[in-house]
Amino acid sequence: MTGAPAGAVDTLDQFGAVAGLPEQVAHALEALDAGVAGLPGHDDIDHVVVLGMGGSGISGDVLAAVAAPTCPVPIVAVKDYELPGFVGSRTMVFAVSCSGDTEETCDAATEAAHAGARLAVVCQGGQLAGLAAEWGAPHVAVPAGIVMPRTAIGALSVPLLVMLEDIGLFPGARQAVADAVEQLRRRRDELVQPESAAEVLARRIGRTIPLVYGGGPIGAVAAYRWKGQVNENAKAPAFANRLPELCHNETAGWGQHGDITRQVLTLIQLRHDYEHPQIGRRFELVDDLVDEVVGAVHDVRAGGDGPLAQLFDLVLTGDFTTLHMAAQAGVDPGPVAALDYIKSGLARVP
Repeated sequence: MTGAPAGAVDTLDQFGAVAGLPEQVAHALEALDAGVAGLPGHDDIDHVVVLGMGGSGISGDVLAAVAAPTCPVPIVAVKDYELPGFVGSRTMVFAVSCSGDTEETCDAATEAAHAGARLAVVCQGGQLAGLAAEWGAPHVAVPAGIVMPRTAIGALSVPLLVMLEDIGLFPGARQAVADAVEQLRRRRDELVQPESAAEVLARRIGRTIPLVYGGGPIGAVAAYRWKGQVNENAKAPAFANRLPELCHNETAGWGQHGDITRQVLTLIQLRHDYEHPQIGRRFELVDDLVDEVVGAVHDVRAGGDGPLAQLFDLVLTGDFTTLHMAAQAGVDPGPVAALDYIKSGLARVP
């Protein structure tokens, strides 16, 4: 089964799109086998900036989480109209927009071009593709069949990883992507089965609000992705945070109102093999603190060879879980009327 469960509403085939993530990642890697022409060498780059919003912008988070530990220059994900002041001729800027028309990304990319930065764009077309042609910047095309940016995480992230390898700042990226494909296929084949772990977890979350915790950079990106997918797929609220940071603030907030929070919150803990040794101990201590103030605590454990494989593994499990949350609530996961309302409002002349 790769489509929605019987009786579910899924007008844009989001179940099918998520089930196709392993192939999406594999195809993105194959398309870049020969590399991308026009990229600078590593000696010419002092910083890397990724521009993007929402389902496109998470590609920058993926790149930073996976590549930053070994990359000799900083990687910064920017989700805004404006650039950091350091952007200049020795900055590599990746502008990512599934449609190519994301307002904030186009504005920031234009500012980067004016600052003399080296640019490459990842998009289907739209304004950003036109700007890339005007600037003579490399353009990696996103397959036109992808309808929603949140289902394009492979097509949007893989080009960044491969281009960073081609620049000479992230050796081994292609192998990391290949390893991720293997794990995604294994996990997908489990999660498309009836009564999968994702379907059961969605039922246990039920009508409560998910509170998603992840450890370190990998866990933090996965937790943020889960939050966004609950919002867009299930049309429900969710919250996310990361360890160890939440141990310095949020945990103090569980001192009161347990009679309320245990009725409305379910804690999801995303675990992986690349956590700092102290993170595991912190998870245990957090469990002790929140046991009485949340309805339940559920652990989700990543598999796969390498940080990228485990990050994508957590992403895929979260995507399926949130789709099942939508199906069980009778919600269509595809359309996002609230986001369309904001876009259309901005498009109107004041």
